[in-house]
Amino acid sequence: MGWSYRKSVKMGPFRLNLSRSGVGHSYGGRGFRVTKTADGRRTLTVNLPGGFHWKKTLGSSRG
Repeated sequence: MGWSYRKSVKMGPFRLNLSRSGVGHSYGGRGFRVTKTADGRRTLTVNLPGGFHWKKTLGSSRG
């Protein structure tokens, strides 16, 4: 396994994620978050009390 890099900058409910593969961003709070990764994947995550969570890939900008 090689070296990796990840830096996250938080600005309220918006988060900018910097990594070796590029720039991604996410928006939301503790219970609900929409993410777009550096490689173009879009994910919706819902977190419920008690450790339950639901995650769905919404689509990709890659074609």
